[in-house]
Amino acid sequence: MASPTATTPSAPPPPPPPPAACAARYDFLNSKPPPNYVARLGRGAAGFTTRSDIGPAMGRGRGKPPGDDGDGDGGGDEEEKGYDENQKFDEFEGNDAGLFSNAGHDDDDDDREADAVWEGIDRRMDSAPQGLARGAAEAGDREEWESIPEIGDYSLRRNKKRRFESFVPVPDTLLEKARQEQGHVTALDPKSRAAAAGAETPWAQTPVTDLTAVGEGRGTVLSLKLDRLSDSVSGVTIVDPRGYLTNLKSMKITSDAEISDIKKARLLLKSVIQTNPKHPPGWIAAARLEEVAGKLQVAQQLIQRGCEECPTNEDVWLKACRLASPDEAKAVIARGVKEIPNSVKLWLQAAKLETSDLNKSRVLRKGLEHIPDSVRLWKSVVELANEEDARLLLHRAVECCPFHLELWLALARLETYDQAKKVLNKAKEKLPKEPAIWIMAAKLEEANGNTESVNEVIERSIKTLQGKGLGIDREAWLKEAEAAEHAGSVMTCQAIVKNTIGVGVDDEDRKRTWVADAEECKKRGSVETAPAIYAHVLSVFKFKKSIWLKAAQLEKRHGTEESLYILLSKATTYNRHAEVLWLMYAKEKWLAGDVPAAQTILQEAYAYLPNSEEIWLAAFKLEFENNEPERARILLSKARERGGTERVWMKSAIVERELGNVDEERKLLEEEEKINGLRKSRAVLTMARKKNPATPELWLAAVRAELRHRNKKEADALLAKALQECPTSGILWAAAIEMVPRPQRKAKSSDAIKRCDHDPHVIAAVAKLFWHDRKFDKARSWLNRAVTLAPDIGDFWALYYKFELQHGNADTHKDVVQRCVASEPKHGERWQAIAKAVENSHLSIEALLKKAVVALGQDENPNAVDP
Repeated sequence: MASPTATTPSAPPPPPPPPAACAARYDFLNSKPPPNYVARLGRGAAGFTTRSDIGPAMGRGRGKPPGDDGDGDGGGDEEEKGYDENQKFDEFEGNDAGLFSNAGHDDDDDDREADAVWEGIDRRMDSAPQGLARGAAEAGDREEWESIPEIGDYSLRRNKKRRFESFVPVPDTLLEKARQEQGHVTALDPKSRAAAAGAETPWAQTPVTDLTAVGEGRGTVLSLKLDRLSDSVSGVTIVDPRGYLTNLKSMKITSDAEISDIKKARLLLKSVIQTNPKHPPGWIAAARLEEVAGKLQVAQQLIQRGCEECPTNEDVWLKACRLASPDEAKAVIARGVKEIPNSVKLWLQAAKLETSDLNKSRVLRKGLEHIPDSVRLWKSVVELANEEDARLLLHRAVECCPFHLELWLALARLETYDQAKKVLNKAKEKLPKEPAIWIMAAKLEEANGNTESVNEVIERSIKTLQGKGLGIDREAWLKEAEAAEHAGSVMTCQAIVKNTIGVGVDDEDRKRTWVADAEECKKRGSVETAPAIYAHVLSVFKFKKSIWLKAAQLEKRHGTEESLYILLSKATTYNRHAEVLWLMYAKEKWLAGDVPAAQTILQEAYAYLPNSEEIWLAAFKLEFENNEPERARILLSKARERGGTERVWMKSAIVERELGNVDEERKLLEEEEKINGLRKSRAVLTMARKKNPATPELWLAAVRAELRHRNKKEADALLAKALQECPTSGILWAAAIEMVPRPQRKAKSSDAIKRCDHDPHVIAAVAKLFWHDRKFDKARSWLNRAVTLAPDIGDFWALYYKFELQHGNADTHKDVVQRCVASEPKHGERWQAIAKAVENSHLSIEALLKKAVVALGQDENPNAVDP
C-alpha cells in the first residue's frame, strides 16, 4: 500500500528548476543516445523496446527514500537547487526518472511484500526458457523439438503494413474490360421468347438482363436434358431433333437480373395493394407477377384476396378464373356472376367453361335473364342453336335490341320471303338511316327471281336516304357493290353501281374517274363490278373507242362469249369507222369457229371502210386460211384496184407462189415495180430519209435503187451524202469499198477501218479485198474475224465457206460448217432469201449454207470484173 505522502492529491508539486538549471538539463541531446534507444517512441513511433533489450529489472527498488538521487550520495536537496550534468543517465526511466523522486513516501509491510512477489515473478520468467531448453536437450528428442510450432508474427510490422494500406475507386476502364470479358450480352433475337420480356416485366426502368447468365443456364439445362434423354444401355440418343430446339427455345430461364426485377416489382405491388386495396389493377398485376415467377399458388391467393377486396370488378374475377384449376374455375366464375350479374364478360367466360353446347346455351340464357340487351350474349346463344331455335331467339333479340342491325339482317336471312320482307320493313322503321337494310331487300328480291325489282329497290333507297338527310358516300356504296358481287348478288351489284357511280363527280372528271374506278375494281378481283362500271361509262360516252376496247378486253378475259359478242356488236354500232373494233369482232367470231359470221362482219365493215387495207387483208387471210384461194385472189385483186400498197402486192405474190404460179408471181412483182417505178421509190425513200436521216438502211436502199436503174453517178452522190449523215455505218462503208474502182479500194478500206474497225460488214469487205489480191492468209484471218463478230449473219458464213472451198482443205471445210451449224445464223440479205424460200423451208443449216454459196454468184467471185 503506498504511503499517504505519495498518494495524497493535495500535495504541492515540486518547484520548477531555475532557468539556468533547465538549460543544463537539455544538454543530453548532444550526447550519445543509450543502447536500444528509439526516437519518438513516446509519440507513437513504430519501434519498440523489449525486456531483452534492457535486461531484468532486479537492480532497483520499487521506490527511493526522499533525498535519494539514485547513487546513494544523498543529493536530493541539491537537485532542487540545480542539476548535476555529470550524473548517470537512467537507462530505464530516461529523463523522467526523477518525476516523483522528490515525493516523500515510506515503505510499509505491504509494499515490501508486493516487491518480493514481483521479484519472484521476474526470476521465474528469466529462468523458465532455460529450463525448457535444458529439458529438451536432455530428452534428446530432436524431432519433438522441431515439431514445436513457431510462434506467430505478432510484431508491429503487421500493424505498420496495415496502416499503409489504401483503398481507392476502381477505374472505369477496368470495369469495362471486366464486363467485356464476362460477355455481358444485351441483344435479343426477335424470334426468341426472351424478346417479349418487356411484356413479362411490368416496370419499364429495370436493369438490363444479363443474357450471358441466361446462356449459361440454358447450356446447363441442355446438358442435363441430353444426359437424361440418352439411352443408358446402348448410348443411342432418343432426342427429337426437330422439336427439341423449339421446345428449348420456349423454356423459361430466370437470370439474376430477372429475379432482381421480380423482387423489385413484388415490393412495389405489395405497396400498391396495401395502400389502396380497392384498386383492381394492383391485384391483377401482383397475381400476374407471381404467375410469371412460377409461384402459381401465391398468385391464386393474391387474386382471391383481390376478389374479396374488389368484388365488383369483372377483370379480377376473370383473372381468378384463369388462374384457378379447371375444377375450381366454375366455382370462381359462379361467385363472380353472383357478385356482378350484369357482367357480359363473366357470363361468356362461364359459357366457355362448359363442355357441351346444351350447358353453354343454358348459361347464356341465364345471363340473358339478367342482361337482356346484351348483343354479344344474343349472338353467342344464336350460334349454338339450330335454325328453328335461332329464328325464335332472333325474334326475341330484335325486341330486346331493336337498334342493332346485324340481328335484323340475321333474322331476315332465316325467314321466308314474305316474313323477311316484314322483318326488313320493321327494321327500316327502327333504323331508317341504314343502307344495309335496303341492300338486303334488293338481295332478297334478286334471290327470289324478281330481277326487275332490284333496281327499283336501290333507286328508292337512294332517294329515301337522301330525303332523310343522309349523304351518299360513293366509295362506300361501291364497296357494298363489291360485297354484293362476292355474295353472289350480281344484279344488286350492278344496280348499286348504276345508281351511285355518278354521285359527287364533276362532269369534266367523269371519264377519268370512272375508268380509274373500273381498273381498281379489276385489280381487286371484282370482275362483275368493273364491267358494271364500264357499262355505265359507255352509256354516257358511247363514241369513245378506247373505252369500248377496255371493256371488250375485260369481257374477253373474265366474261362469256355471248356477253363479249353483245359488247362488240354495240361497239361497232356506235363506232362505224373504228376498224380495230370490226377486226376484233370478226376475229373473235373466227376463233370461235363461226367463219360465216366473221365474213358477214367483214362485209359489213367494207361498207363503212371501203379503203381500209387492214379490212381487205383480214378478209384475204380469212379466206386463205380456210382454203379458199380463189376468193382470196379476188379480194386481193379488188384491193389492188383500190390502190393497194406494196403489202397488198406482196400478199398477191405470196398467193401465186403458194399455188405454184411462178410466172404469175413474177408478173405481179414486175407489174408492181412498173406501177410504182423509180419515181415512186425515190419519193418514198426521200420522205423516209427526211424523217429518219440517221438510218443507214434507207440510204443504202436509195443507192441500190439508182444502181438498178444504172444511175451510177446518182448512186455515188447519194452514197457520199449517206457517209456524211452516217459516218460510222458499216454497211455504207462496205458498199463504198465495193463501188469504187479497184485502185481506190485500198484507200477506201483504210478510211473505213478508221471509222468503224469493229463492224463485221467492213471486215468482210476488206477480206474480199485481200481475196482479190490473192493474200489468202490475211483473207482467211479477216473472214474468221467477221464471223466471230457477227455469227448470226449467214452471208458472212457463206463467203467464208466459199473461200475455204477454193483455198482450204477438208478440215477447214468441216470446221466452218460445224461452226456455222452451232451459230444457227438467221440474218443476212442472201441468207434470208434462201432460208425463207418455200422449197428450202425444211432444209438443214448445212444445206442452206451450201445453197447460199451457190447464190453468191459472180458478184462475189474474186475474179469478177470490177464494177
